[in-house]
Amino acid sequence: MCHFDYDPANDNLIPCKEAGLKVSSGDILQIVNQEDVNWWQARRVEGGSAGLIPSQLLEEKRKAFVKKDVDLSPAANLCTGMVGKKKKKMMYLTTKNADFDRHELLIYEEVAKVPPFRRKTLVLIGAPGVGRRSLKNKLLVSDPQHYGTTIPYTSRKPKSADRENMMYAFTSRSKMEADIKAGCYLEHGEYDGNLYGTKIDSIHEVVEAGRICILDVNPQALKVLRTSEFLPYVVFIKAPEFEVLKAMNRSGMEAGVTKQQTDTELKRTVDESAKIQRVYGHYFDLTIVNDDLEQAHRNLKSSLEKLKGAQQWVPVGWVF
Repeated sequence: MCHFDYDPANDNLIPCKEAGLKVSSGDILQIVNQEDVNWWQARRVEGGSAGLIPSQLLEEKRKAFVKKDVDLSPAANLCTGMVGKKKKKMMYLTTKNADFDRHELLIYEEVAKVPPFRRKTLVLIGAPGVGRRSLKNKLLVSDPQHYGTTIPYTSRKPKSADRENMMYAFTSRSKMEADIKAGCYLEHGEYDGNLYGTKIDSIHEVVEAGRICILDVNPQALKVLRTSEFLPYVVFIKAPEFEVLKAMNRSGMEAGVTKQQTDTELKRTVDESAKIQRVYGHYFDLTIVNDDLEQAHRNLKSSLEKLKGAQQWVPVGWVF
């Protein structure tokens, strides 16, 4: 599978532009010849003539000169319902997937076509404020037999309301720190002096109960999740244009379901959404623009229903 867009007409390095093969991110290619260190011959699996594409080595060299201008580490929302301007320090576990880190510049990926199968996790990726949690809750309410989610762990002391709503699992700070060090958490962070995190075992518990586990996580958690252990279906919830997002916020505020956001906050959501798509877009199985929550929910459910009966291209490491 190709994970970048390539147009030979815009490539000054290709020896013959007419011999090049124009490809898009997500195209499934059959590599015909890899003898040249810089140029491979390939064709699309659905047919057509073979053409030249940049080799893995050549494209890695080119992309290595492009500096990433993003810092997406605070994007996860573990602390449900919390307000205020304090930032959480978020981290992800690299020990679970060292290969991912070694190949950060993913250019091509070997994939295999497999019969329809059930994914273990549904991973919702998106910028803060884009509506991931609302979509997750709609799925959980509309189909509790097929979908479940995790309860975050925290080191803070329980409040009286916590006994009723079961929003958190409580543990001691020392226990949580030990488990973090032992690699038991998918991601974790600190807010107002308390630790919060998602335990990997809690994901397995949902799956073992026969449900698909829905996760709305920091995009860097894909470094852990994109393995055969979790078999994720990754959905990017994309922010709409600024004016649409502003109108949605106004409607939500009038309905009493959301707080007012400033233009700066809304623009930050749009900008961060674009950055996430640019950096992690090649890992997304589906992109949904959330310009209408009900329609986004219908689109998501429809796509998940179609997935049940479709053959799928997956990383070869999931199969062998």
